[in-house]
Amino acid sequence: MPTRLCLTRHGETDWNRERRIQGHTDIPLNPTGQEQARLLAEGLRDEAFDAIYASDLTRAFQTASACAQRLGMEVQREPALRERHYGDFQGLTYPEAEARFPEAYVGFHRRDPAAEFPGGGESLLRFYSRVVRVLDMLADRHRGSTLLVVTHGGVLDMAHRLASTLPLTQKRDFALSNATMNWMLREDGRWQILSWDERAHLDETTDELPG
Repeated sequence: MPTRLCLTRHGETDWNRERRIQGHTDIPLNPTGQEQARLLAEGLRDEAFDAIYASDLTRAFQTASACAQRLGMEVQREPALRERHYGDFQGLTYPEAEARFPEAYVGFHRRDPAAEFPGGGESLLRFYSRVVRVLDMLADRHRGSTLLVVTHGGVLDMAHRLASTLPLTQKRDFALSNATMNWMLREDGRWQILSWDERAHLDETTDELPG
């Protein structure tokens, strides 16, 4: 039985605006992000969801809560939907990370799947495996259902690559914008993209940096 997922990235935060690496750092939505969450909720008002899941980080949970309130539902927190852990890169801008950790930044910038971060964190391979596991778990748990999944840009990146077979090493060529709608389907164990980066409900939104 096919399962449909509407995957969305959380609304904007101040660190998004500053192009600062968030990772697992728990940053709330800024006023723009709160408005994006409200507009997303309005855009989804006529959809019939069977469940709403969200990363347990505040920015995702706030976004999901706005949708849940509009839809008269509850949000289920799922830690496995968290953003990638970037180790000591977290809290830095990309230029700051490159200046402080030049060797590690080379592997990150080249999209080396096995590259690690100083101070811990997840390689692309480990992050991709986590995202695949949680998406398959949700699809198995809710066969034949439609789910709203509120998560992060990195998770959306991995989800798109799962469905499109774009290699982890290849530069991203698709959008990862705040509070847009990204629809995917899993049927017979295979993922496919139905539509991506639907944004008619938004006034503006910010894409992630490439990489």
